[in-house]
Amino acid sequence: MEGKNRWLIAIMGTLLMVVLGSIYSWSFFQKPIVEQFGWSNSQVAWVFSTSITFLGLAAAWGGINLPKYGPRKLAILGSIMWGLSFVIGGYALSIENLPLLIIGIGVIGGIGLGLGYVTPVVTAAKWFPDKKGFVTGMVVMGFGFGALAMSKILAPAVLSITDNSLVVSFYYIGVIMLVLGFCSAIFIVPPPADYVPAGYTPPAAPVSTGKTIPITAKSAVMSGKFILMWLVFFINIIAGIMLIGFQSPMMQDIYAKYDPGKDVAALAAIGATLIAITSIFNGVGRFFWGSLSDKIGRVQAFRLILLTQIIVFGLLMFISNPYIFGALFCIVLLCYGGGFGTMPAFVGDVFGPVLMPVVYGIILTAWSAGGIVGPQIAAIMKDTFPESASLYSFIAAGGLLIIGLIITFFLNNEPLAEKEA
Repeated sequence: MEGKNRWLIAIMGTLLMVVLGSIYSWSFFQKPIVEQFGWSNSQVAWVFSTSITFLGLAAAWGGINLPKYGPRKLAILGSIMWGLSFVIGGYALSIENLPLLIIGIGVIGGIGLGLGYVTPVVTAAKWFPDKKGFVTGMVVMGFGFGALAMSKILAPAVLSITDNSLVVSFYYIGVIMLVLGFCSAIFIVPPPADYVPAGYTPPAAPVSTGKTIPITAKSAVMSGKFILMWLVFFINIIAGIMLIGFQSPMMQDIYAKYDPGKDVAALAAIGATLIAITSIFNGVGRFFWGSLSDKIGRVQAFRLILLTQIIVFGLLMFISNPYIFGALFCIVLLCYGGGFGTMPAFVGDVFGPVLMPVVYGIILTAWSAGGIVGPQIAAIMKDTFPESASLYSFIAAGGLLIIGLIITFFLNNEPLAEKEA
């Protein structure tokens, strides 16, 4: 496959990511579920946290087993599981069973997300060794746009025709995502083993002296460099996912103080609008920072990503205007997406294309850990300190980001060296 055909694979991989990225719209459902079923914020937040946890774990398994099963099978299975998870979630709501909701969307859906997520990223990187940062950034950009598609298009449309029934809406949404995901997944196929894009010259392989031990997947993930990369990724994820899981309730709370005359429906619409706008920045950030890292280097890109957020979280502590508040959220999501846009190429540069599926899959366990820590920080703060929850959450995120920035100064862009025999 040459030219337009490889671009078709990249485009369909991006569409699959849009379907999977609908998980980032969870805050659209967070407040209505809390109000309708009487569960606490932290209880309902476990749906989102669990889904991200199993996403990372399944992505790690998928990366390791990608050569065995192939990307198409894993992508199809993932899309089916993600669609079915909403059907199970709808049933769980119908019987008011929170554990089943967490199992359905959190566990089953999260596994589907992980299997689906890792395949188009790794496959696109193999099809585009000449544009690695650009194309992997483009593909993961779709994941960021998923919240926009759900919160402003799919969910409102379905709710309007189901008379705002969350149960029936979850059934419809599940079927729609299953069909769209499946139709996208069937295009995710790897290039031939000897594939080289026209006009691209692969970098020369290092000359072996016979005195070195080749890097294995085990030695790669046990290396100090991998651990530092994992920590930087983990911290960046905590900061962004903390806002993703609660951005709608946060915006509704601050807007209610800014304009007390707004009713519940109007505030919900404002929250949904913020989800839609930040999802654009989340998506664009993946493409923007991934492309920029091709020019300035992966570590330098991460330093800018973290430094920018440190400044933004510092400002958020003193902002009461909802419009400025929302604009700063957009910058955080731009940087959050940037971490996902930059990391695939960073892994490829450091560990090489052969080890990339395994190492990249395992590094996504940082997403699992961040998916628990970030939303739960925000949820616990909201349940414990209703009036100051945002302030304490921003302080926690800012402190972690400073630690992440310090860690980047112990990293470089060089490939992991082979060990001496």
